[in-house]
Amino acid sequence: MSEKIVADSAEVPITEVCLADVRLPVRKKLGFGIADIGGNLFFTAMGFWTLTYLTDTVYLAPALAGIAIMVAKIWDAVTDPIVGFLSDNTRSRFGRRRPYLLFGALPFGLSLWLFFTKPSVTGQTALFWWALLMLCLVNTTMTLVNIPYSALTPELTSDYNEQTSLNAYRFLCAGIGTIMGAVIVVPIVNMFPSKALGFSVAGAAIGGIIIIATLITFFSVRESAAPPKNGKKKTGAFFSAYRSVFKNSAYTVLLAVFVLHITALNFLQGMVVYYLKYIYQAEASSSTIMGLLLVTAIVSIPVAAKCSNILGKNFSYCVGLAVLCISTMVIFFIGHRIGVIGLSLLFVAAGVGVGFAFATPWAMLPDAIAWQPDTVHNEGCYYGVWTFASKLGQAISTGVSGLILSAAGYCADVIQPPKTIFAIRFIAGLIAATMCLCGLILIHFYPIDKK
Repeated sequence: MSEKIVADSAEVPITEVCLADVRLPVRKKLGFGIADIGGNLFFTAMGFWTLTYLTDTVYLAPALAGIAIMVAKIWDAVTDPIVGFLSDNTRSRFGRRRPYLLFGALPFGLSLWLFFTKPSVTGQTALFWWALLMLCLVNTTMTLVNIPYSALTPELTSDYNEQTSLNAYRFLCAGIGTIMGAVIVVPIVNMFPSKALGFSVAGAAIGGIIIIATLITFFSVRESAAPPKNGKKKTGAFFSAYRSVFKNSAYTVLLAVFVLHITALNFLQGMVVYYLKYIYQAEASSSTIMGLLLVTAIVSIPVAAKCSNILGKNFSYCVGLAVLCISTMVIFFIGHRIGVIGLSLLFVAAGVGVGFAFATPWAMLPDAIAWQPDTVHNEGCYYGVWTFASKLGQAISTGVSGLILSAAGYCADVIQPPKTIFAIRFIAGLIAATMCLCGLILIHFYPIDKK
């Protein structure tokens, strides 16, 4: 497919080049991926610690914490398509996507620090509204950066294997950020006399990394594709653009599978601290266990990329979903009986599934978008819906987790009754396994393969 490509220097005339023939240099792939170190620091910190931080440090009731997180995630999901549409229709000397990285980096980092700084307000009602407003703020600033960043991929290359390689670099960086987010929070928090101060410092550190990583990507890449201007927008163009997205059958199948697998991971990661703290009385081991999972995932990503190139991306995704399904099912049935070391080995096995399922769907996404060629270049709409749906799944999983814990009689910092322990196992194991199994069934309806 031919596209107009803008040369790295603004002074060089635009020339016709086939994106499929362009091999991206390693420095550009790495520069593109760096932003996901910061992005996945955010996702990991929020995924592992938001509910625990609100219930055990801010002392917000688990049901209220779950509702606040769920409502904020729904708001976050609603803003994704809006930002995607705005990104598609942005025209500037920096391109369509990069201005959001430049001007969104600082608000993104600062808002994360503000969220992890415990408020001075007291009372459950005041704490609920504080949590809701702060979560909406931090999620909105993240969206302003993350959606345009994700939509850069198809503008850099349209080659099947180059897209896989580009996303492998991105998700190697994402894995580094995920590991950092999983292992640095506890040591930082423990350095200070109170958890509240420790979380504030950890939030500042993570926010600073987010700002730096995002700006590095801004200065490292240029938007190659120069899509034609869409002309004057008709009334209802926003809704027309998104209606066209759902007419793409390959995209809708892949989207459904991705949502199921992300929701499963969110159920699992949200319970890790609770699992270690209340089943094994080993909260400090949570960082170690998640570190093992994520190191395994990073090591598995290049293997997954190689497997995708040889056997196809569908096969790699199925491997990831199957391993995650089996691992979480075993965690439910025997994870509470085999000790911390045995549980660690289960999380290492799950890490293989995470590695295969982590990068593969993002490498499949440009293929799914191209399944129904779009002459108006609304890739941002596709990526907006993609993250909208995944965040909606995350919102539901977090809200459901909080409600289940509350119904099971959870009370922070005390020995939990058997029904609460079962609830923790049920959320982390059986619910997550069911989601992965549903994804495995749906992926067989995906119409694109390597041929």
